[in-house]
Amino acid sequence: MRDWILKVKNLTKIPKCLESETNKCSFCKATIAVNSVSFTLHRGEILGIVGESGSGKSTLVRSLYFDITPTFGEVYLNGEERNIFNFNSQEKRRLRNFKMGMVYQSPFLGLNFEITAGGNVAERLLMANWRNYFNIRRRLKELFEKTELPLNRIDDFPSTLSGGMLQRVQIAKALANNPEIIFLDEPTSGLDLSVQARLLDLIKKIQHEFKISMILVSHDLGVIRLLADRVLVMKEGRIIESGLTDQILEDPQHPYTQLLVNSML
Repeated sequence: MRDWILKVKNLTKIPKCLESETNKCSFCKATIAVNSVSFTLHRGEILGIVGESGSGKSTLVRSLYFDITPTFGEVYLNGEERNIFNFNSQEKRRLRNFKMGMVYQSPFLGLNFEITAGGNVAERLLMANWRNYFNIRRRLKELFEKTELPLNRIDDFPSTLSGGMLQRVQIAKALANNPEIIFLDEPTSGLDLSVQARLLDLIKKIQHEFKISMILVSHDLGVIRLLADRVLVMKEGRIIESGLTDQILEDPQHPYTQLLVNSML
C-alpha cells in the first residue's frame, strides 16, 4: 500500500449568515458548502476532485490551505502528530511556507500585481528565511527555467504577462520551497486550448520529476483524465463517488457521475 501524505476526516464547512440563527439562511440561501468529506492523499499521487460549480471542491482545497476556516473536521499531515486545523497561526504559516503550495484559478488571488513576477516568487523564499540576494536570484532563475518562463521576464510586472505565464509564475511560487503537497484550483480554466495543453504538460512533468503529491480541482473531466491517478466526484458538498480515474470514467456508478461522463463524450 502506498504511503499517505494527507488524511482528511469529516471536513465540513457551513456558511453562517448574520441574518439567520440557523445554518441555512432564508435570505441568501446559504447551505453546507462541504459536508463530512473524508479521503486520503497518497505520497506522489495526483488526486483529482471534479464536480459542477458550487459542488464544494474549491472550498475544500482552500480549507486545506488555511484560506478558509472549516466549521469542523480533522486533517493530518504525515510527520505532524496533531490535527493541523488546531495549529496556531505561526504553525500554520510554517506548513504553508514549507510543506504546501497553491495555484489558484485567478492569478489575482495568488500573485501581488504591485511587485514583479520574480518578486512574487522571491516573497515565498523570504518567508522561508532566504536572505542572500544572489542565492535568491539564482533560485529564481532555476524556478523560471523549471516552469518554462523566459528569464528576461523575471523583472516584469504580472500585468504585462499572458494568462498562461501568470499561471506558470504561480507554479514557480508554489514550487519555491520544495513542498510536499501542491493544491491546484482550476489552474487551466479560462485559458486558450493550446495554452491549457502546454500548462497541463508542464504540471505532469513537474509532478513526475519531483514526485510531489497534488490535489487537482477541475470541472473538466478531460483535465482529470490526463493528470489524475484517482478522482473524487463531489456534488452538493459531498463525495458521491471515488476511485481510480480510468475506473470512474469508464464505468461510473452514480447517476450524477454518469451525467458528467456523458457530457464529456
